[in-house]
Amino acid sequence: MGTILQSLGKTVIAGFVLLVLIILVVGAATGSMTTVNHAWSMFFVRWLHVLSGVMWIGLLWYFNFVQIPSMPKIPDEQKPAIGKVIAPTALFWFRWAALSTVVTGVLLASMSGYIVQALMFSRPFVAIGIGMWMGLVMAYNVWFIIWPNQKKALGMVQVEPAEKAAAARLAMLTSRVNTLLSIPMLYCMVAQQNGGL
Repeated sequence: MGTILQSLGKTVIAGFVLLVLIILVVGAATGSMTTVNHAWSMFFVRWLHVLSGVMWIGLLWYFNFVQIPSMPKIPDEQKPAIGKVIAPTALFWFRWAALSTVVTGVLLASMSGYIVQALMFSRPFVAIGIGMWMGLVMAYNVWFIIWPNQKKALGMVQVEPAEKAAAARLAMLTSRVNTLLSIPMLYCMVAQQNGGL
């Protein structure tokens, strides 16, 4: 067990293996997995959507609640570890989790038959529609504002110092916009299922 937990890759694979075993054992015991039906497929896509969203919003909040406020407290000689190692890795998972969340969300809304109504704010899909639009804006911000500017700020793209500082500020402010949007977006996603809007 120790060798599994020492490797993130092995830990994640073990988590999926455990999930499959739980599904098979519970499915066999209850008879619910004799055929894979549409409802189960929708549940599985919803689970992937939530899993991706947890990664995405978790990293968004890590950047805004931990990394950004902590940077002024870190001695200058230690900052390269953040900029050269931690931030690029976190940004990789951040942007791909954003894309995965959008793709699984669109797939789920399509499978559920409400994608057009939600995007047009038709009743009874107003809450999920608002959440979807906020999520799309946030994903756009990740890929087309935050990531290009973070590449400049982290020195992955060489620019003049003034442009580097401006890029870092724009990336931070856009990340703050996403943090602001994440609060009502998450509410709208949950509200749709629970009638809370």
